[in-house]
Amino acid sequence: MAVQITRMDKDAAALRKEAARHSDAKAARRILAIAMVLEGTTRTSAAQCCGVDRQTLRDWVHRYNDEGLDGLCNRKPRGRAALPSAAQKAELKEIVRQGSDREVDGVVRWRLVDLKREIEKRFGVVMHVRTVGKQLAKLGFRRLSVRPQHPKSDPEKQQEFKKIWTLVEALLPPQTQGKPVEIWFQDEARVGQKGTLTRIWAEKGTRPRAPRDTGYTSAYIFGAACPQTAQTAALVMPHANCEAMNAHLEEISKAVAPQAHAIVVCDRAGWHLSANKLNLPDNISLLPLPAYAPELNPMENVWEYLRKNKLAITTW
Repeated sequence: MAVQITRMDKDAAALRKEAARHSDAKAARRILAIAMVLEGTTRTSAAQCCGVDRQTLRDWVHRYNDEGLDGLCNRKPRGRAALPSAAQKAELKEIVRQGSDREVDGVVRWRLVDLKREIEKRFGVVMHVRTVGKQLAKLGFRRLSVRPQHPKSDPEKQQEFKKIWTLVEALLPPQTQGKPVEIWFQDEARVGQKGTLTRIWAEKGTRPRAPRDTGYTSAYIFGAACPQTAQTAALVMPHANCEAMNAHLEEISKAVAPQAHAIVVCDRAGWHLSANKLNLPDNISLLPLPAYAPELNPMENVWEYLRKNKLAITTW
């Protein structure tokens, strides 16, 4: 038995006008289908014109009879939210940030399948593994390569170092009182010696080739930057030693603003701490990082960028 349109508050012409000014193309198509039926078009012809089968058109007619034009608009799919509450999302974020405990969780790192089981156990919510990945992305997590941590590193000293201005005030010479202070970060990176490769875009299933140095000779980039003033100073040196460090300190000294004093944060390499061999300019003081804490030096991010985008796939 053919379904009948029982709602008569709008005629076919009015429905066509509604479809013409509707912002949703799918909803406009449904409204036009109803208008065609009101104009006497057979259900088969109306369904073919709209690119659907007769059963779908029948469903549209039922929705129009029950709800009017609102029934023809797109509906949000039903389904349970991946995580019911903001509190549970916050707890999941903390779980991932803290990492897994091998003794408690049985794994050395969180995989999506492990987090899926953890979510089911803690919250009673069943999620697909891909959905877990999407939730982590929304919470700001990405799959990143970990960096090694030395067993002798001291987290407490690293936290104390983050209060850097306390250390700066104790380090400043008396003659610098009242002068502007610039915080510089300094480090070295070795280049050459077999070179490095990186990822490139290529066709699926291929393994493209790229040049890579096969020698054993290397050079050192001495780099320093002041985030506050956007000033930089760099040298390429054949060796990393006190002589090279002295040359780099001279370059940094030239880039420091007039009348300012620079605090240069550096690691504890031997050529950084050899006070009897370093010639410190008058406008520079050195602030060594805590032992085994390279992550506190933002110059490490500069080297990572350079190795991936400027120094890789290169023959020296």
